Amino acid sequence: MAAEGEESGSGEPELEEFVYGEEDFVQQAAGWEGEPDSALSGFDRALLDSWTDRMERGFFRYRLGPLPTRVLPGPMRLVAQLNVQRSTERRPPQLVHSLRQPFDPRVFNFTRLRRGEVLLRLRRAGSAAPDPLLVAINASPLERGHVLLLPEPERRLPQALTAPALRGALEAAFLSAHPGFRVGFNGLGGRASVNHLHLHGFYLPRPLLVEAAPAQPLCHGLSILRAVPAPAFLLYAEGPAALPALCQDVCRAAEHLTGSGLAYNVFATRGEAPEGGGAGRGLRVLLWARRPSFGGAAGAGLEVALCELAGYLPLPAAPLFHRITEQEALGAIREHLLPEPELLRLGGDLVRLLQR
Repeated sequence: MAAEGEESGSGEPELEEFVYGEEDFVQQAAGWEGEPDSALSGFDRALLDSWTDRMERGFFRYRLGPLPTRVLPGPMRLVAQLNVQRSTERRPPQLVHSLRQPFDPRVFNFTRLRRGEVLLRLRRAGSAAPDPLLVAINASPLERGHVLLLPEPERRLPQALTAPALRGALEAAFLSAHPGFRVGFNGLGGRASVNHLHLHGFYLPRPLLVEAAPAQPLCHGLSILRAVPAPAFLLYAEGPAALPALCQDVCRAAEHLTGSGLAYNVFATRGEAPEGGGAGRGLRVLLWARRPSFGGAAGAGLEVALCELAGYLPLPAAPLFHRITEQEALGAIREHLLPEPELLRLGGDLVRLLQR
């Protein structure tokens, strides 16, 4: 239940405290039939109302309106979206040169956010709850409701995923009734733009192939998705009770990748059980291993981070948006990934790691 925010003495809105319990989790989010916005949860309304309020108050770098969107012809059903202003107005990504780069207080970090940029403090009632999360606007949004999920920014942790941070973000996903609310993480070398621990949440009102594609089991709790835009390891939570163990497994796997010199991205979406076939609408958590991408911005083409790997392509220029094909996009996405024999060997390593 969220407490109402109030105006601060400086005229900026205060954040809301959103305290939730098990009764607030949405076990079965809406499907894509009908209008996804017709049955929003209390969490959805609190986030979107606050987000819209900040847009009206001018806290963002640009005003986000309806974005041209099209599904590329082809079996992968890639969702292309034109967002010129994000490309031209966003803060330049920080220079990343290491998979274990320490936090640097001299550069931009989330302790510098203005008070009005923070929307909610998510806190689960109970003694076994994950750490609280701050929900802040992404000042250069991809889509409506694009937010940053910040686990205790004052701790000044670098951008390396932790199980408590991931659990808090995935619990937020279970608080949403909207099928298009997604959560994700870009690691260092995986196109993270700020080296301060954060995850992304956003609403994309389009289905993606990764929600329903059947997976090949590797061991109990770990599968591999192959017939998707970017082959990924898949873990699945039927409900919130499965999250503590799942988050530990994801972070153990991510640490193994880092130790092997690989970068990673994580994406979570409502979707079918790994075997597919309409078995449910739990939470699919995808983990991608990739060659590290060091340096600053990727240029004016397709920047491959969590969205692109999942099949959602925010594009910076109209000519690219109108001409890009599925084949071209898949070529750009997959050049960052491991060849299949190497991916399968890595899968064997993860099986041994997670079965210990």
